[in-house]
Amino acid sequence: VQLQASGGGFVQAGGSLRLSCADSRRTFSNNGVGWFRQAPGKERDFVAAISWRGGNTIYADSVKGRFTISRDNAKNMVYLQMDSLKPEDTAIYYCASARRAYGSRDQNEYVYWGQGTQVTVSS
Repeated sequence: VQLQASGGGFVQAGGSLRLSCADSRRTFSNNGVGWFRQAPGKERDFVAAISWRGGNTIYADSVKGRFTISRDNAKNMVYLQMDSLKPEDTAIYYCASARRAYGSRDQNEYVYWGQGTQVTVSS
């Protein structure tokens, strides 16, 4: 396993969680990294992405202002801080390493994927 996502769990609406993505083989040391999520019965959707130096970030409209993506290249880690969680945020969250230095909303631009971590938000 190259990417390991963790930090998911069960939280009430309005609560917070912090997801982590660990890179055991330095697959994203010079690459953009993205977070995606897949709710039951739905397709996997883009959530957020960050460039390899961390200077550029993009977010899905549904999470903008509530989620924050960040990275610590010295530790080979990428994080997703999720605040003001809503029941519609319930999904399995995946991190992925991009082909290029910048992240993308397009899943086809990602090469390596983590196994996912479950986030459940109750109303």
